[in-house]
Amino acid sequence: MTIEEIKNLVNGEVICGNDYLDHTIDHVFASDLMSDVLTLKDINNLLLLTGLSNLQSIRTCEMSDINYMLIVRGKEVTEEMKELAEENDMVIIRTQYSMYKTAGILYNAGLPAVY
Repeated sequence: MTIEEIKNLVNGEVICGNDYLDHTIDHVFASDLMSDVLTLKDINNLLLLTGLSNLQSIRTCEMSDINYMLIVRGKEVTEEMKELAEENDMVIIRTQYSMYKTAGILYNAGLPAVY
């Protein structure tokens, strides 16, 4: 499933990474605990679904080689977060939906979870 398809499914807004909307996502991992994200190993084309909107979440993605993030509940993305994400060629999408609803939409659309 492409980033653009995901954005459309969740009525998302692309915060950064418009040039990568044709990239394909193979798995989704939903977490607000960045320590759980850091346990993921060698998973390519992963979308992180989170309600944690801060620099720590961007840094965690950077360390985990995750280039795609979907922020739920309409959380704000600061300019500093956006700049760091752009430096790392990341995509950030924001949706107004809850994590539960967003995960359900993506699951029903056929996007598999990591576990």
